Amino acid sequence: MREHILEVLKQIEIEYDVKILYACESGSRAWGFPSKESDYDIRFIYVHKKEWYLSIDQRRDVLEVPKHDKLSIQVDKLLDLNGWELTKALRLFRKSNPPLLEWLHSDIIYYQEYSGINKMIMLESHIFSPISGIHHYLKMAKGNYRDYLNREEVKIKRYFNIFRPLLAAKWIEKHKEFPPIKFTQLVHDILPTGEIRNIIDDIIKQKIAGEILDPNPRTENINQFLDREIGHLEQYVKELSIDNTNPTELLNQLFRETLDEVWG
Repeated sequence: MREHILEVLKQIEIEYDVKILYACESGSRAWGFPSKESDYDIRFIYVHKKEWYLSIDQRRDVLEVPKHDKLSIQVDKLLDLNGWELTKALRLFRKSNPPLLEWLHSDIIYYQEYSGINKMIMLESHIFSPISGIHHYLKMAKGNYRDYLNREEVKIKRYFNIFRPLLAAKWIEKHKEFPPIKFTQLVHDILPTGEIRNIIDDIIKQKIAGEILDPNPRTENINQFLDREIGHLEQYVKELSIDNTNPTELLNQLFRETLDEVWG
């Protein structure tokens, strides 16, 4: 599959007249617990030629293959590719956008070229905002909790979509840095022992084995844990101070240097 992914990335460059700087895996494969049927959620950052940026009109800054943007070659049905143009990525990076930071922290990198991505990674410690990170993951955990658990029965695999953002927020609280992508690393650090840890370990084993998880009655111990931790994080984030550092000029320079490096 990796060879096919690289073929598709190369074809995107040819047909859309761009250069891809970075492509990685996002989603369950990057989190460390894919099933046999899991899609390949490929995310990439690309740059246009200099002339593309010299326009009075704002242009589309995403590529979504094969959902909205087609290629002349066949794309495997398991592939879902979503790319952001470099200036869009840098604007989101300036805001400490967690989905973008997850791309940069992925352990599964399909392609990387030129120095722009390494420069972004080197700037992360100066740009990362704990407030932005916790707000993002807390909102995700609360939304999934409301959607999935306010029912008499819940498919137990849905707990992943609650525990992963919750543990990511708790990692930020504990370490004051962006959390790792691997779900097991979050679990080992935040929940080293205990009943909740045992439940999560069991779910991980079943998910990786591809077992079908039937709906189970809501586990009150899990709900109590989630209620307590969500309430704690809501209070904690209110007490964080905002960092007013503005990295715009650094990112402008990074953008210009990347254009020169890629296109000459």
